[in-house]
This record gives sequence, C-alpha cells and structure tokens, in this order.
Amino acid sequence: MKNTTKIYVSIALSVLFLGNSKAQQKNVGQQIILKNTSDLALSQKAVSIKRTQLLVKDTKAIFPILISKTDTIPAQVNDLDGDGKWDEIFLTADFSPKEEKKIMLKWSETDPKFVIKTSVRFGKREGKDLPVHPATDEILLANEVYKKLGYQKYQTDGPTWENDKVGFRHYLDGRNSKDVFGKKTPGITPEDVGIDSKGAVEDNYHVMYDWGRDIFPVGNSAGLGGYALMVDHKINRLGIIISDTINNIEKTSFKIVSEGPVNSILSYNYQNWKASGNEYQVQETTSIWPGMYGYKNTVTLKGLKGKETLLIALSNLKNEKPLQVIEAGNWVCMIQHDYLTYNREWILGTAILVPKNSYKGYIEAPKTGQLTDSYLAELKVKNNQEISYYAIAGWELSADKGFKDAAYFTNYVINLAKELSAKIKIEVKK
Repeated sequence: MKNTTKIYVSIALSVLFLGNSKAQQKNVGQQIILKNTSDLALSQKAVSIKRTQLLVKDTKAIFPILISKTDTIPAQVNDLDGDGKWDEIFLTADFSPKEEKKIMLKWSETDPKFVIKTSVRFGKREGKDLPVHPATDEILLANEVYKKLGYQKYQTDGPTWENDKVGFRHYLDGRNSKDVFGKKTPGITPEDVGIDSKGAVEDNYHVMYDWGRDIFPVGNSAGLGGYALMVDHKINRLGIIISDTINNIEKTSFKIVSEGPVNSILSYNYQNWKASGNEYQVQETTSIWPGMYGYKNTVTLKGLKGKETLLIALSNLKNEKPLQVIEAGNWVCMIQHDYLTYNREWILGTAILVPKNSYKGYIEAPKTGQLTDSYLAELKVKNNQEISYYAIAGWELSADKGFKDAAYFTNYVINLAKELSAKIKIEVKK
C-alpha cells in the first residue's frame, strides 16, 4: 500500500506502549481456544479477539504471533476508536465442523511481515493544478463537491479497498456510491490507479490491465452496497448526483481506521444529512478481509423519528434477468447474475446479504431521479442501532472461473451466508 499509509499505521501501533514501558517482561504467551460451534466447514473465517478478553502487559512487543500446532496464523491489531490503544486482534482461519483450535498468543517487537492480502488506497489534491498526494483522512463540506469545484479532487473519485479476490471504491465526491474493481490476480493493485505520470487525476481504470479493471456501471444508482433512507414513502439519497452543486450532507468525514495484511477498515461520518425535512447523523464502517468476494458494511443512524426505513442498494443497471431472493442462515440474499458489466461485455454476479431479522422486503428504484436503477432492500432501523450487511461481486475473469455460471454464483452466495452466520466461541486461558 502507500508508504505514507504504512507509516501512519506503523506510527499508530508504535505509540501504543511507549508511555509505561520500563522493562521488557518475559513473553510466556497466553492460550486461546477457538471453537467452531457450527456443523459447517468454514473458509477464512474472520475472528475478532477483544483486548478486554486478554491479559495485556505494557511492553514494546506490539505484534501478535498466533501459533496453532506448528503453523503461524496471520493476524493484526486494530485500534477501532482512535485512542492510541489497539482494541482487537483480528485474524482469519479455516475450521472443520465443530473444530477446536488451541492457539498460543505471543507478542513480538518485530513485524512478522505477513503476506499483504488487504489494502486501502486514498489520494487527493488541494487544487486543480496540484498533484495527488496520499492521505489517510478527509473532510468534505457541502459546497466542496465535484460540480462546484470544477475538478475531481480524489484519486479514483474516492477511497478504494480490496483483498486478494476483489476491489471496491467509494465515490467520496458527494455521490457516496459503491463501485467494483474486478481482479484477475491476487496481488494488491498498483498505487497509480487513477492518476497519471504527473500525479494528476486520470480515469485510467476503465481499460483492462493484467490485474483487472473497473467493471461495474453505477450511473445514478448507489452502486453495490450503497444506501438511502425512505421517509413517508420518499426515497432519500445519501448525498447527490454528479450534476449537483451542493451536497445534502453538511459535513462528511472520512478516515482509514486500519490497514493490514488481514484486515482493512474505513470510516465515514455524515453530519447533518438533510432528508425529508429532517437531519440525520450517520456512522458507516467498511471492513474487508481475505478470501471473500465482498466486503462488510455497518451503518448506525441518529435522529430517526420512527417512520424511516433503511434502504440497501443493489444496482441493476445492465441486468436483464430476474432477481433471486433467498434466505440462508441469518441473512436474506438478494442475488443477480447477468452481463452486469460495461457494455454487457462480461458476466458478473452481484449480491447483497442483509440481516433476516431486519428485512421487510424490497422495492425497485425509479428510472429517473436522484437514486435510480437499483433493487433496494428495506430494513427496519432504530436510533443508535448498528446494522451490518455484506456486498458480494463474482466476476467471470476472477480467480474463480465458476462465477460464469449463475447456479454456481448463487451457491457461492448461499454458502457464504451460512458461513457468515456461524459463530466462533473464544475462550482465553488466564
């Protein structure tokens, strides 16, 4: 990833223990037991071990080393609240049905240099004639959108995030749509995607490279996993379309929370979103980890009056086939599979997985207006209550060639939903 981003994360990790460390304490390790409580085999299951579950000592050793038998499981620490102390150890692991893994946790002063399988890219420029520079955060005011500025401020229109399977981008310029990068190779995509040799913003990602390209038309939809709010039967877009000169969000704050070998996290805070005469506060967190053809999104709203419905978007531009709605595990899967790419050139399967206990049904967005060309899952929503969902994209040219087949993609989504429903029991020996 960007050197500055790596330095940022490294510095953030380094300050965790500088204050109180007087002497290196013996690293004897701590045993952790991870148990798959389900009857399913789980592939690269995400596991979060909270700091509060562990015996944490002040030490210069800040890199977690997890040993299972003779294997080292790649892991990282995440500071989720930005207070300078890590809050969780994040890892992914394969589990057989009902498997119990006994893991020894030790700490190292040296970065173990695990293979990088997730990444975030974000670059911006401060003026039309100035070059793009890497950044880890941004504040966007209502009058600083693309049309008002007269130029695109952000590399790739906003941050991108990816794993070893697929990539995505968020239009931070006021539109707040989610787009898809199809990946043909597992490596992290180049840093110059979206900029030219002089550092200027350039749309150079709608042509094919060895790694892949932007494959998903978004238009005035909210893309794959964007969202809106329905109030009194009116659909209210979070943000604007490209032709608007003023945002309906007073202040948008973005930051990279974490970027590491097995997890990258992005945060968006929307202050005073004006919708149907009300003002809402929104916190959004995006997370990606290896192995999954998708990402996790979590949204929390404040200011709800009790008559709102959260809408999760599945763009249906280029789709000419019926939508499938299938329950699997704790999720309702909305699935489409067609030539969903630019000019209907390649086959792409897309899906959103929304929580079954919040799902009310779905509607289709109109063909004109501020939010168009989408299936919109309707979810019950309450003040200060997190709602998490997943967005999935399987391209026929990705590493998994089976995505060319509709039944194969549907089966992938259903199995993924079941695996995401499975619980890992964490026991820490003290």
